[in-house]
Amino acid sequence: MASVDSRGSELPTVANNSQIVEQLGEPASVWLYFSQLSQIPRRSGCEADVLRMLEEFATERQFECRRDAAGNTVISRPGSGTGREAPTVVIQNHVDMVCVKGDTSRHDFSMDPIRFVRDGGWGDDWLTADDTTLGSDNGIGVAIALSVLDLPQEASLPPIEALFTVDEETGLTGVQKLDPGLVTGRTLLNLDTEQWGEICVGSAGTGTTEILLPVHREAPAGDAVCMQLEVSGLLGGHSGAEIQCDRANAVKLAARAARRLLAAAPGTRLVDLAGGELRNSIPRRAAATLLVAGRDCGAALQAAVDASRAAFLAEYGTVETALQLSWREAEAPPAGGRPLCGDSASRLLSLLSCLPHGVHKYSHSIPGLPETSSNLAVVEACGGEAYRVTTTTRSSVPDALESVRDAIEATATLCGGRAERRPAYSGWQPDLASGLLARTRAAYAEALGREPRIKASHAGLECGVLSGLLPGLDAVSIGPEIRGAHSVDERVQVSTVAECHRLVLRLLEGLTERRPAQGDARG
Repeated sequence: MASVDSRGSELPTVANNSQIVEQLGEPASVWLYFSQLSQIPRRSGCEADVLRMLEEFATERQFECRRDAAGNTVISRPGSGTGREAPTVVIQNHVDMVCVKGDTSRHDFSMDPIRFVRDGGWGDDWLTADDTTLGSDNGIGVAIALSVLDLPQEASLPPIEALFTVDEETGLTGVQKLDPGLVTGRTLLNLDTEQWGEICVGSAGTGTTEILLPVHREAPAGDAVCMQLEVSGLLGGHSGAEIQCDRANAVKLAARAARRLLAAAPGTRLVDLAGGELRNSIPRRAAATLLVAGRDCGAALQAAVDASRAAFLAEYGTVETALQLSWREAEAPPAGGRPLCGDSASRLLSLLSCLPHGVHKYSHSIPGLPETSSNLAVVEACGGEAYRVTTTTRSSVPDALESVRDAIEATATLCGGRAERRPAYSGWQPDLASGLLARTRAAYAEALGREPRIKASHAGLECGVLSGLLPGLDAVSIGPEIRGAHSVDERVQVSTVAECHRLVLRLLEGLTERRPAQGDARG
């Protein structure tokens, strides 16, 4: 099955990917589908080409394929073997991926295939990408679902509805627009958990807040030079899965360093501060542009840079081993080199300094689980007269989530900005009496030789939204070992992909027996 883009042109195959896939072994079908998927650009909101691939897959196998107005797609495979009369099982994954690349990467996520790298410094059991995110989140789950759909017709399987959602990584917006009539099953396997050996039964709710801060600019001094202060080399990572790791936030560090430099040389002016890429990623790079009047303050500014670097390394150097703080002449000054007036610069830096970032509270009932957190995700200029700041707040307690967003809105107001709250999506409440959980637990214990860990996640999962849309839904989330999601360090452990695939098949085999299923729309 050749992959084509939205214009009908065949997408290039990455030869090195094919060679690596051959070396990965079983399950060969999963690695083949993941390789095909990795050739198709699939940034959130730009999933047309991958949806076309799914439609072609269904057509070639004469499976029913349904799609709602948002793009969410279901491929239905009838029950086969001993599972012909069993209740329908939904296998759910999202098709979009987080698109993050290294500081020097020239990768174009709108057209370039993802290039696989075996090992990448992590060991032979890991697959990663060439200085970009890999897309194993949630591409491996998509590949497992396609592999299940493609099993021989004589295989014993219950009726399968493979649900492929869109636009998950920008705030679960695709699944929130799901047409409930698209899905008849009420037993759901979500394959978006990233820790092998764990069954996820709950997740946090999430709300994004955008702040618009008006600013004013002034004319630059005639003899001034634009300099760039850049924080780079940070780990970044998923703002739900890794917020508790206390990694540095590049936007926070850039604001701290800029304040120090402005204090060291009072004639210096702030031109710009920008950083972060995505609402659900911890910023790994940020840069401040400053207008330096004359050369006589150079020593003071360099001393401030060195002091900031030393402070950051003292605070984060044990974890952020590649942290860099550079100071150099700006090649292409933003805003035409026009600096912010003193009041605007002060309000912008105060806002970035005061906005919350990190874990606010840990769960009292589940040790080590963040209950409420915030991520200061992105700061960017909107033309020359305003800045947009994006924050993401997560909590398993709805009132606590909104309380933090109250504080964010109050901070924005005090700094002269206006906060707009996007509607928060609901968390997924654990059901420890779930029949599907009991089956999954038994199958997992058989595969592992020990009891799996039952957990809730601080990251958002679509199961919470689906539970609200599909009454009576019984859901669990499992998946292979994926680390560094939403960063260039994203990698999947090869051996756990095979184990996860076997677990899914074992579960489906156990679900072939005819039994009453609460809320099963098939009756």
